[in-house]
Amino acid sequence: MRQPITRLRAVPTLLTCLALAGCASTTGPSNALGYYWQSLRGHLQIMHAAEPIDAWVARPDISPALRDRLRLAQRARAFAVTELGLPDNASYRRYADLKRPAAVWNVVAAPPYSLTLHTWCFPVTGCIGYRGYFTEAAAQAEAAELAAQGLEVEVYGVPAYSTLGYMNWAGGDPLLSTFIAWPEGDFVRLLFHELAHQVVYAKDDTLFNESFATAVERIGVAQWLATQSTPAAREAYATSEARRGAFRTLTRTTRAHLATIYEQKEASARDGKGLTAIKIEAMQRFRADYAALRERWLQPQGAAAPQITTAQVAGYDRWVAQANNASFAAQAAYDELVPAFEALFEREGSDWPRFYDAVRQLTQQPQPQRHEALRALQPSEKKP
Repeated sequence: MRQPITRLRAVPTLLTCLALAGCASTTGPSNALGYYWQSLRGHLQIMHAAEPIDAWVARPDISPALRDRLRLAQRARAFAVTELGLPDNASYRRYADLKRPAAVWNVVAAPPYSLTLHTWCFPVTGCIGYRGYFTEAAAQAEAAELAAQGLEVEVYGVPAYSTLGYMNWAGGDPLLSTFIAWPEGDFVRLLFHELAHQVVYAKDDTLFNESFATAVERIGVAQWLATQSTPAAREAYATSEARRGAFRTLTRTTRAHLATIYEQKEASARDGKGLTAIKIEAMQRFRADYAALRERWLQPQGAAAPQITTAQVAGYDRWVAQANNASFAAQAAYDELVPAFEALFEREGSDWPRFYDAVRQLTQQPQPQRHEALRALQPSEKKP
């Protein structure tokens, strides 16, 4: 099972570090140069490994399951264009077998008493709250440097890879072996999410960008499952989505609790030891609440319902075991403003072109006003 936190995109240095001086670095120019080259090399290796889907389908040496999934990808790609108004370009019309578990490994970091992500700045994408590496060892080295500065860090594998459409001239972003075998609903929603980034992207605003793409994927996959899928696939997706929803509720509640604790640090100038104790108690409560939720998931659901296995919740287990400020802050980017974007979609008559135009108009506003406008759309029961 994939990680419960939604994908973060790798930042392709081929695009964003057109000038080395623009690359963020925590240790100086030599580090920036090394980051540039590992990113360029890793990106080109992925592009080189990709071949057209039709060529893969015609190969006699691939499994029937892979051939069927590649054909499904072609149908989903066409659906994205005709039904969701997503770009009709070269992206996701090729496939690459990376022979590794992740496309990139992302590093995220946050202070010990804050849910504000550490950021890196790049010329094209602006300042973002994560940094991608094409080897886990390089990501762990970056994480160690950040931890030495007193930050809380997380490193995790990322299955999806996006260049925001800027590489369509060179063949576009390919489908990858790292997510090709996901359950149908999860696979299709990922495809829609990454294509959404090619429609609208606001510089320096990870929260806006990821919440928008997540809204597109949720609305889009619902339309796909209703009209293009099988009852079995719909049932499987509904089951996994129910787990995701319960987990999102738990983490959202914990984020709010932690935010309140950290606000107390400024308001009452608590001593560090006291604040640490309160934070530890909050994290213990989170893990206890998750354990209870997990137990409910694993209970028999009746003869007609499929039994949930420990393997299906392993991704949640890992996330909870490693959770820290960086984990919670990164996850917030993917769900905090999603209800507002869903409300905006409804306000625009569930019309995709009108919705995209309304989102583009929001990008013309300064970030604070943009977020304020979206939060005004939040359904009252979902407002933070």
